Amino acid sequence: MAVAYIGIGSNLGNRELNCFQSIELMKAGSGVVEACSSLHETKAWGVADQPYFINMAVKLVTSYEPLALLQRLQQIEKTMGREKTFRWGPRVIDLDILFYDNLTVVTPELVIPHPGAHERLFVLKPVIDIAPCFIHPLLNKTIQQLYKEALRHEPDSL
Repeated sequence: MAVAYIGIGSNLGNRELNCFQSIELMKAGSGVVEACSSLHETKAWGVADQPYFINMAVKLVTSYEPLALLQRLQQIEKTMGREKTFRWGPRVIDLDILFYDNLTVVTPELVIPHPGAHERLFVLKPVIDIAPCFIHPLLNKTIQQLYKEALRHEPDSL
């Protein structure tokens, strides 16, 4: 079994319900959700002219290998009605593998740790709720340390 940290985001429809529904779907077929962050409302990142997001993170204990987990999460997104629009556009649900044990994965389909996660407050803040002492496998810093560094660069983004 592996431990994966999954980032969750929604900025269309009932954002909170969308996040909780995605967690229930993960529980139903992706593994055991051992911890769940609080809800965090954040500004959209990348494309600012869109509704605010609700972001969360979960600690998922799973038997899926990384690529199979990615496919499972993409199936959940599809089931929930996510439609591909444009990069960083609005979405009903967005599920990202942030970390998977201490693995580094680089394939055309998947990069773990999630690129840019260490700089994005909307990713780091929910992970602090459930794993503040988790050490980024490439940067050798805790999530809490990375959050403090990111906060210095973007204090108004939350």
